[in-house]
Amino acid sequence: MTMEFSEHIKTANVDDVVLKLPLRPALKGTLCVTAHHLVFSERKEEGSYQLLLLLRSVDAIEKSVENLLGYPQYPSAGPGQRMTGLSGSSGTIVIKCKDLRILQFDIPGMEECLNVASSIEALSSLESVTELYPFFHRPRELSLSEPWGLSSPQQQYAQTERLWDRWRLSKVNRNFSVCMSYPRTVIVPCAIDDITLAKAASFRQGGRFPVLCYYHRSNGMVIMRSSQPMTGANRKRCREDELLLQAAIDESEMGYIIDTRSAQQAQQARMAGGGFESKAFYHHWRRLHRHLERGKVLQESLIKLVEACGDPSQNMDRWLSKLENSKWLSHVHSALSTAGLVAECVERDGHSVLVHGFEGTDTTLLVTSLAQLILDPASRTFRGFLQLLEREWVQAGHPFRQRCAHSAHSHARLRQECPAFLLLLDATWQLGRQFPLALEFSEVLLLRLAQDAYASDYGTFLCSSEQERCALQVKENTHCLFQFLLRREEREKYVNPLYEATDLAIWPSVHPQSLQLWTGGQNMPKPWTRLEKRSGLL
Repeated sequence: MTMEFSEHIKTANVDDVVLKLPLRPALKGTLCVTAHHLVFSERKEEGSYQLLLLLRSVDAIEKSVENLLGYPQYPSAGPGQRMTGLSGSSGTIVIKCKDLRILQFDIPGMEECLNVASSIEALSSLESVTELYPFFHRPRELSLSEPWGLSSPQQQYAQTERLWDRWRLSKVNRNFSVCMSYPRTVIVPCAIDDITLAKAASFRQGGRFPVLCYYHRSNGMVIMRSSQPMTGANRKRCREDELLLQAAIDESEMGYIIDTRSAQQAQQARMAGGGFESKAFYHHWRRLHRHLERGKVLQESLIKLVEACGDPSQNMDRWLSKLENSKWLSHVHSALSTAGLVAECVERDGHSVLVHGFEGTDTTLLVTSLAQLILDPASRTFRGFLQLLEREWVQAGHPFRQRCAHSAHSHARLRQECPAFLLLLDATWQLGRQFPLALEFSEVLLLRLAQDAYASDYGTFLCSSEQERCALQVKENTHCLFQFLLRREEREKYVNPLYEATDLAIWPSVHPQSLQLWTGGQNMPKPWTRLEKRSGLL
């Protein structure tokens, strides 16, 4: 254990700790704090049980202490000061996890309780990415020399021969100088050279110029994504950007721009330097606005949903009122209906589509991913779904590090948190529920991905862009979650036994009665390991 970690651990082991979990009998055992984990072990004659909790998964910690008479204590001793005369005291720590689990530890001794709580608080909020557990996770069955990802833009392009006439691979971003959040290589129209691309990028927020993300084999239409154009209050234009979008469709065709903001939001964005594509300059493109909430609004919706689920009153009217007030299911509805619109434009109407909102890193990716699940049979396979997530979220620059910094329990002030990825998984679950045979993967995979997005043994969701992963050498020093999940013994845990492949699109119903609250608790991956008596504990 390095010095940086050990200085945070004031009390490494405490005996006679009682663990309380919902719907389970209380257990008594030893609690151990390590650099990256909280380990609780219970020894019994018939065997042993162990709970292994990744400290990064801690969202909030609440502590209270009592003396022998049962009165609350509020010790004044500061950090590092030894408190004496507390042999008759005890304390309780309640840990609220990012995956919404809640654990309670009753710890004998006020000093031990406060030391453990202090250690957890420090080690669960390490700032440096290279100090996080994926950089130390070295399972025997995996090797760092194995391939890290599942696919690349080059592989996507090579596997779609019909693209070759009108689309090409561009390495204009080879040094991440054109767009910090894009991968090195992107797919763009053949008619547009790299100089034109660079100029178009300077007109889009964050440099996220329009790139191809899906080719529909049955009719040759495409889905592209980008960020908003920076037209500003003076209605600036960029001929290179106009040429890029015109090259994506034939002269005789019409394309649709699906803007994930309301028309009012798009107008307001102009006053802040952003904006939208003007009909006067983008002649063959029609703009449609479909408002999807993002950022703080979406995060607060999740918080309200979790508060509703934890309401102890057991009053049905109150529960339904709180559920409705959270608006979470309305966000699921908006995501699915907007993705359905994109899919309908491509499949039924035969038009190509560009999707963007503000930065193009949240609701944009949500919509393009769901549209591909609706349209593309390959994306509904086990491997194909993981490739979709890698392509549309990991490589496309969703800022996981900021968006998943906290979940619904944290007391920290909200900054850039937003459960857009969790919303994608919920909407995917809705698809699987409405079409039980269509997805090769089960709900258990979605729950596993939800957990790993917030705290993981693997490096896949660690950073916010390919540039950041390269700078921190994530691929050289961590293991890939997707590669691990594809190993035969792992894959078996997550497959849907009812799966039947179909080439047809799956059109979800978005009527209120068709959407259900995703509970998923019974399939949540368990933190428990049962160890036989002969095997030892750790």
